[in-house]
Amino acid sequence: MSMLLVQKQHLPLSVRPRTTVTLLSLRHQCRLPTTRFSAAAAADSASRAAPFAVEDYLVATCHLTPVQALKASKVLSHLKSPSRPDAVLAFLSDLGLSEADIAAAVAYDPKLLCSEVERTLAPRLVELRDLGLSPSQIARLVLVDPARFRRPSVVSKLQYYVPLFGSFENLLHALRSNAYLLSSDLERVVKPNVAFLMECGLDACDIAKLSIPVPRLITTNPERVRTMVERAEAVGVSRGTGMFRHALLAVAFLSEEKIKAKVEFLKTTFQWSDAEVGVAVSKLPLVLKHSMDRLRRMSEFLITKVGLEPEYIAHRPALLTYSLERRLMPRHYVVNYLKENGLLEQDRSYYTAVQVSENVFMEKFIRPYKEAAPSLALDYAAACRGEAPTTLRLHEPSTDLASV
Repeated sequence: MSMLLVQKQHLPLSVRPRTTVTLLSLRHQCRLPTTRFSAAAAADSASRAAPFAVEDYLVATCHLTPVQALKASKVLSHLKSPSRPDAVLAFLSDLGLSEADIAAAVAYDPKLLCSEVERTLAPRLVELRDLGLSPSQIARLVLVDPARFRRPSVVSKLQYYVPLFGSFENLLHALRSNAYLLSSDLERVVKPNVAFLMECGLDACDIAKLSIPVPRLITTNPERVRTMVERAEAVGVSRGTGMFRHALLAVAFLSEEKIKAKVEFLKTTFQWSDAEVGVAVSKLPLVLKHSMDRLRRMSEFLITKVGLEPEYIAHRPALLTYSLERRLMPRHYVVNYLKENGLLEQDRSYYTAVQVSENVFMEKFIRPYKEAAPSLALDYAAACRGEAPTTLRLHEPSTDLASV
């Protein structure tokens, strides 16, 4: 046995077993996959250690201001990657929205970035196109109310509203004043209100016109709308008359106490009796919406300076709708100047001069006197600009008359 061992130790190098080399080679080969898996795990761990920075994404990609991004990020903290927001941004861009538009939409409704394009946004786009809306119209709808755009109910509401308002453009104008149009319950709120207003003599055009200055008219509680109608009738305007829409506009959302207070102010300021204030309000319901300061200055000028009787004004309340500085005062100066210089009949009505258009006024009260009063046109133009004319003998009101 000892001889065998000695022989093995003295074998030539070329015929020695390569077991050691082979084992090392296998050991090295087995180590390579292990190293790759370790690197992948390390990368995944690093990814988990650095979560998706929503706030940074909103600033860098959505172009929100840092303040907007901070506010929006509070409702997007659950997002773990930019994949879904990226898809939403691409959808909005394809729709034609600019970077500024997208920033505005995201700032208004951050949850828009959580939408599923294929399951929510794309189908809604198809449905709205089927209604006849163009991509640009749909884009503007998104900007008005991104949250409602995503909901399936927007389709049925547009189907109802577009005919009511006469066109998508009219509806869009109303939506800018009242986004609740897309969130209010059609069956329990909007349709009952519209039906009741139509019973009162208003048509769809009237209702659409009212919905701009009185945005919540058809989206408010139906009982409140009935109260508005009662108050419109209480100021002397009956349902079904041409002035009823204006009366409803005047008293909408005004309390009964405020209406009474304004009526008392009118009586005192214009020296009107109960009957006279009733005539004035029935002819011009919107006088109830004029500020007390404006009404006071109107009274000062028309009664004290022009010399009109209170009863005369009550039966011609349209006088109170004109601009004091740009119309009532300059035309009074012209008429007064012409009468004092014997160029105009003394019985020529000041009201006639006030109510005609600018072209007609120039044709009847300025141009015929070009030779007798060469500077009349220039002085009238100066008076309309609020400047003191050089030749007209003006009598300024005692109060400081601001532009109205």
